[in-house]
Amino acid sequence: LFFDYHRQHGLRIKVARIFNTYGPRMHPDDGRVVSNFITQALRGEPITVFGDGSQTRSFCYVDELVEGLILLMDTPDDFTRPVNLGNPSEITIIELAARILEQTASKSEIRYVTLPQDDPLKRQPDITLAKEVVGWEPKVPLEEGLEKTIDYFDDLLREKPGSSHPW
Repeated sequence: LFFDYHRQHGLRIKVARIFNTYGPRMHPDDGRVVSNFITQALRGEPITVFGDGSQTRSFCYVDELVEGLILLMDTPDDFTRPVNLGNPSEITIIELAARILEQTASKSEIRYVTLPQDDPLKRQPDITLAKEVVGWEPKVPLEEGLEKTIDYFDDLLREKPGSSHPW
């Protein structure tokens, strides 16, 4: 629809393909792997890993994604190609679980459950266009972004019941 409106009405458009993003202010029960692992670790619950954990993902810190979106919006009007915004650095799910366990100092155990049939084994963005045209690439190391995200969830989970939450 964006491209139809662009062609028919000259509407200025930008198309971002956003890959796994994480960071403070995520909802603790949003079902995404980073928030799931962090909340499970902080609560001392088992870390739920689908399959054997060898599937890979790439995680982009939220501040960097926002920067990429702003830079994309600032590209010339005639640039309308879809641009992948995400971190191309891959990590296996089991490695992510281990890092979160280490960074939270949690004693949680890893519990393996059946991998959903439609779960991709690899999810990694090609950000060549983002680098070349938008002038963007992520720089925040996963450990640094996880530290900020863990601090956020730790504070959130320590709040008293009934307090006001950001969601």
